Amino acid sequence: MVQRRFPRPSDLAPLLRPAPFLRDAAERRLARATSIHDLREIARRRTPRAVFDYTDGAAEDERSLNRARQVWGSVEFTPSVLRDVSSVELSRDILGKRSALPFALAPTGFTRMMGTEGERAVAPVARDAGIPYALSTMGTTTIEDTAAAAPDGRHWFQLYLWRDRSVAKDLVARAEAAGYDTLMLTVDTPVGGNRRRDVHNGLSVPPALSLKTFLDGARHPHWWFDLLTTEPLTFASLESSDGTVADLINRVFDPALTMDDVTWLRDTWPGKLVVKGIQSVEDARRVTDAGADAVLLSNHGGRQLDRAPVPAELIEPVVQELGDEAEVLVDTGIMHGGDVVAALALGARAALVGRAYLYGLMAGGQLGVRRSVEILTAEIERTMQLIGVTRVDDLRPQHARLRPIG
Repeated sequence: MVQRRFPRPSDLAPLLRPAPFLRDAAERRLARATSIHDLREIARRRTPRAVFDYTDGAAEDERSLNRARQVWGSVEFTPSVLRDVSSVELSRDILGKRSALPFALAPTGFTRMMGTEGERAVAPVARDAGIPYALSTMGTTTIEDTAAAAPDGRHWFQLYLWRDRSVAKDLVARAEAAGYDTLMLTVDTPVGGNRRRDVHNGLSVPPALSLKTFLDGARHPHWWFDLLTTEPLTFASLESSDGTVADLINRVFDPALTMDDVTWLRDTWPGKLVVKGIQSVEDARRVTDAGADAVLLSNHGGRQLDRAPVPAELIEPVVQELGDEAEVLVDTGIMHGGDVVAALALGARAALVGRAYLYGLMAGGQLGVRRSVEILTAEIERTMQLIGVTRVDDLRPQHARLRPIG
C-alpha cells in the first residue's frame, strides 16, 4: 500500500520557482528558441509574408533547396565511445586565419529588409564569435559602414561582376581599402532564378505598398514602422534598384562571365580569392588552376537553378580532386550544427550559413542573430562530443556518411 500524506509548504517551495522574468520582449521570444527551426517559426510570425518568403524561398519548385536539406538529414554519424570529451576545440584555420568556429556567415542580399539594422547587426555578432562575415554586393549597407560596425572583425566581400567592369573594379578597390581580406566571386548568376514566391507576392525593390502588402502589413505594424522611420531601404552598392530582384540581376549582372574574368580578378585582388557557385568537380579544377584559394560548393541556396547538384554530395569528390591546392567550403540547406560537423567530416574546410542567421535577424534583430550563432555552436559542440571527437581538425570521413535517400 502507498502511504500518502499532505505536503508541507516547505515541500512545495522547490517546485514553485518561477522562471526568471526577462523585461526585453525580444529576449523573451528568443529564450524559447532551441533550434534554427524555432527561430524560423518566430520569424514567420513577425514579418510580412513577402519578406519571409524572400528569405525562406527558392527557385521554381524549390527542389534544389529541399534536396540539399534531405541530404544533410541523411547523414549518419559513427560515434566512438569511452573517450574524454570534456573539452572540445572548435577553432580551425580558414583561408589563412584562425576562426573560432568552423563556419562563416554567408553573404545575403537585401538584409535590412529582414531587420532594420541589417548588416550592422550581423557584423558585430560575427566579430564577437570570432568568425568571418561576408557582405554581399546586393547588401543594404555600404562596404565602409559594414566594416565600421565591427572594426576588429574579419570581413569578406562577395562580388558579382557587372557588365560595366569599372563598377566591379571600384567595389574591389573599396573593399581592399576598408580592410576586407577575402573576395568571393559568385559565378552562378548569369541570369536571375525564377523565384515564384517573390513573383506571387509582388515583391519589388524597394517594397511597394500594394493593396496586398498593405493588408499583410496591418498584421505586422512594427515592421512597417521600422521601414518607414529609418533610412530608405536600397541596395547600397547599386545605383538603380527598381523592379524585382530577378529584373535587377538580368539588367546589371553579366551573362558573358568567363574564366578570363576569374583570371582578371585574381590579378586585380591581392587577398584571398574564393569562387562561389561551383557545382562540379571539373569547374572546381578550372577555377583552382586560375588561382582561386578556395571553392565554395553552392547552388545559391537553391535560388538559381532548380534541380541543381547537391553541394553536400560534391564535397568528397572535389576534395579528392583538389587535395591541398585549394580549400573547399560548402553552403546550402544548413540548418543544424550537425550539418556543419558532417560537412567537415566529409572534407570541407568550413561551412557558410545564410538563412539560419537571417531567421534570427527577423526574429529579434541583433539578439536574434546572436541566438542563431549560439544555437549552431552548441549543436556543433554537442554533436562532436556524442561522436567522440574533441577537435574539429580531427573530423574524418569515417565519422559521417551519407545514407541513400528513399
